[in-house]
Amino acid sequence: MQPFLAHPFDSDRLHEECGVFGVIGVTDAANFVALGLHALQHRGQEAGGIVAHDAEQGFNSAHRFGYVRDNFTKQSLMETLPGSLAIGHVRYSTAGTKAATAIRDVQPFFGEFAMGGCAIAHNGNITNAMALRRELIERGSIFQSSSDSECIIHLMARSIQRNIPERMKDALRRVEGAFSVIAMTRTKLIGVRDPLGVRPLVLGKVGDDGGFVLSSETCALDIIGAEFIREIEPGEMVVISKGEIESSRPFGPSKGRFCIFEHVYFSRPDSIIGGRSVYETRRQIGVELAREAPVEADLVCPVPDSGTPAAIGYAHESGIPFGMGIIRNQYMGRTFIEPTEQIRNMGVRLKLNVNRALVRGKRVVLVDDSVVRGTTSRKIKDMILDAGAAEVHFRIASPPTAWPCFYGVDTPDRDKLLAAQMSEEEMREWIGVDSLAFVSLNGLYRAAGEAKGRDKSCPQYCDACFSGDYPVAPFDQLERGFRMKPDSETSTVVTGHAAE
Repeated sequence: MQPFLAHPFDSDRLHEECGVFGVIGVTDAANFVALGLHALQHRGQEAGGIVAHDAEQGFNSAHRFGYVRDNFTKQSLMETLPGSLAIGHVRYSTAGTKAATAIRDVQPFFGEFAMGGCAIAHNGNITNAMALRRELIERGSIFQSSSDSECIIHLMARSIQRNIPERMKDALRRVEGAFSVIAMTRTKLIGVRDPLGVRPLVLGKVGDDGGFVLSSETCALDIIGAEFIREIEPGEMVVISKGEIESSRPFGPSKGRFCIFEHVYFSRPDSIIGGRSVYETRRQIGVELAREAPVEADLVCPVPDSGTPAAIGYAHESGIPFGMGIIRNQYMGRTFIEPTEQIRNMGVRLKLNVNRALVRGKRVVLVDDSVVRGTTSRKIKDMILDAGAAEVHFRIASPPTAWPCFYGVDTPDRDKLLAAQMSEEEMREWIGVDSLAFVSLNGLYRAAGEAKGRDKSCPQYCDACFSGDYPVAPFDQLERGFRMKPDSETSTVVTGHAAE
């Protein structure tokens, strides 16, 4: 089966990185994992995998291209994954071969060590993977995939520690970048976050017999009826077995720099991050936008679905009526067939349609989550004007995306990012709208709960895609010629695990 082909609408979005989910202490754990991955499908639609362990049958795995619902709901497949311990992964490639993904690139990855087997699933991106891969190959490692995540398995194999959790600590101390890792042995479920906690990971409890869950987001706990306990803290490792949880700090003390774009777009609006509703944060971004960039208009419309909460906040704060001026076709997803040129030229119209009766003659404020290349914004503007709108004003619920992300998000090269090439006024002219405004970085921070805005000396979040302030030097990219901002323009760049 060939991998899914992205629809033209999706090419102008920052793509979700990946989602991980694991369960221990329940009957038929793989079924719980399948449900959890279904709730995390927004984080990766390319492929998915599950590894389960049963005392009699040992480790079993299944890796498939496509959606969870099309693969891991089949009884015949799920019966091959027995056991009370399982982990899973949904993938959108951020490293490795993107254009021709092989099934061997699909996680979780598995390794057999002297003390038993171990499977791992990784959300994030290893920024020194090229250097590690070269070193490991020179020392005899044979890689099976193009994924940066496989480095962790090989580093574990070379550790001299006597148990798998300690080997994992050894391996992850060599790794730089962003990682939330879920792993499993024959008897243990393990979760680890990098010292900056860039990518999310939460802990939950399921059932009455000591079952526990690790998940990228809280929304996936809800689908299996699990109780949210807490977030795994930046730099923390938890090892769960027999209803007990052991916590350690393999990287020493650290201060988190969570990805602020999780608040803007990646996480589901019904998830909770840092004790805050993602939906409420997005609505508050709209409030900040209305205060920072007011405009005289007749209608506030979201670009569905990700712009909806911010549009609601903008409408409420501005007093301009809210309306669904654009309707999303819920059944237009990715496709196995390459669209014809005629269909491709229809572009956004396959996925979005204008509510003509609502927008005709109106001055419309369109609220979207971000502008990447800007091509979709131009097409949506054309659709609104073709439907008879008098004016079109864009309000964007994030600052200009001017820098690529190297921590687990599939971002275009910097020369493909509109905000890296143009001023805001030039962007407005290029998109062809009456006005264009982005929420400020301080406004975004305030919406996320930081009343005083961004602390320039020590930012509370990773906001590198907006500021160019990379909390971990992206060594692989620097080796390829990427140029960062001068040090004087950014806060101190952490290299390796300098926080130890």
